[in-house]
Amino acid sequence: MSQIEIFKTNVNNNSAAQKAVLHLSQDLPDYEFNFDLDDCDNVLRVMGSSINIERISRSMNQLGYECEVIS
Repeated sequence: MSQIEIFKTNVNNNSAAQKAVLHLSQDLPDYEFNFDLDDCDNVLRVMGSSINIERISRSMNQLGYECEVIS
């Protein structure tokens, strides 16, 4: 069963979002990723089963971005 988690990020342009999605997809191939940069929180949506929030945050931090789950 798929879950969806939404993260607040500081990714602020399409180029950075594409780079982040590429990195995340390589690091975590079992998940689907997309950004909504029109949202005030520049949200990252992640879909997959058994989402590892800490690993996603760590992967984004490695790219130099802030990333925290919105509860």
